[in-house]
Amino acid sequence: MIAAPASGSGKTTVSIGLMQCLAQKGLKVQPFKCGPDYIDTKFHQKVCNAPSYNLDSFFAAPDHIRNLYAEHSQNADICIVEGMMGLFDGYSRSRGSAAEIASILNLPVVLVVDAKSTAYSLAPLLKGFKEFSKEVNIIGVIFNKVGSPKHRKMLEEVCQDINLEPLGFIPKAKEAENKSRYLGLDFSAMQMADSAASLVEGNVNMDRLLSLTEKPVAGISSPLKIKDSHKVLVARNEESFSFIYQEHLDGWKNIEFFNPEQDADIPQDIDLLYLPGGYPEKHLDPLSKCRKTMESIRKYAESGGKILAECGGMMYLCRSILTDEGEFPMCGVLPYSITARTEDRKLCLGYRTLSFNGVEIKGHEFHYTKFTDPQPESNVIKIKNTIASYTHLYWGDKDIFGIF
Repeated sequence: MIAAPASGSGKTTVSIGLMQCLAQKGLKVQPFKCGPDYIDTKFHQKVCNAPSYNLDSFFAAPDHIRNLYAEHSQNADICIVEGMMGLFDGYSRSRGSAAEIASILNLPVVLVVDAKSTAYSLAPLLKGFKEFSKEVNIIGVIFNKVGSPKHRKMLEEVCQDINLEPLGFIPKAKEAENKSRYLGLDFSAMQMADSAASLVEGNVNMDRLLSLTEKPVAGISSPLKIKDSHKVLVARNEESFSFIYQEHLDGWKNIEFFNPEQDADIPQDIDLLYLPGGYPEKHLDPLSKCRKTMESIRKYAESGGKILAECGGMMYLCRSILTDEGEFPMCGVLPYSITARTEDRKLCLGYRTLSFNGVEIKGHEFHYTKFTDPQPESNVIKIKNTIASYTHLYWGDKDIFGIF
């Protein structure tokens, strides 16, 4: 696991650099991501040419996490798990943290530390991280943003005094920084992968890191969910509808995709229409022009077809979306409007637990948009067989059809 004391330390850059570097050496790299993030996993997949899977102990029980990790590690030469936030940051103290995932999977942890503007003060910090939990095995540290050879020497002294092995000293490099944008990372920032790999190759002791982290992967204790045979249609687009957990796609045997920005009728003989989240508010002009697509979705909904819509997918089902540029008509399945205007933006963030027909499903919200008045009475909207909310649900260990 690649983790850090805090967000912004460089763990995404180091993780992607390691993935790219090892893949270039001909190794089959299996990526994972701690927590609910569905953007970093896109970087992982492009670099490793393999789907990246989310490991989240709020969403799922330890056995599911172990089995998920074991199943997708079987044919890999190396697995890299990117942590989230600070190592011990969870939804309740360290519950749900990257540290908890490392403990569940017995993963060795490498800390990425931002060394900018500090030196020996890192000694008590790293000593505290190393000794805080006996269940978390921190085996080394990679220092990021190292300013000079003298700075490196001082950081080496830190490691000597607290008996923690230094595995890399990465200099300051603006070209490898991931710029933030809108709700998350810029989808177009893949060019940083080569720069990150070059930094890792030249400044991280790869051989030592691999030797320290070599360990067998435990077998699967119980079978993962059997693939569902229902016919499922999924909206997918690079930005508009792209926030999808890979485990969900793997769970469907009969699955097709469509792009709501291409104007065509959707088939009516499907068992489920899945509209995942994304950034539809950034693509309102092409979406609003695809009237044939929206009318066929409305027809499917009115006939009682099952629809699951999450966040951006829910916004797409509403009457309209308002922006600083104007108001754009959407599907009209839901009798509400959404505002994405700058003056209305407000962050809503956090884990959620929802109940449908006695089935408890957990999920996560991260959005700035909101409903205009009149607003829905509940966090979950259910009209006929359409279920919609701002929450991105996780059902990797459940039957999603049980909520209808």
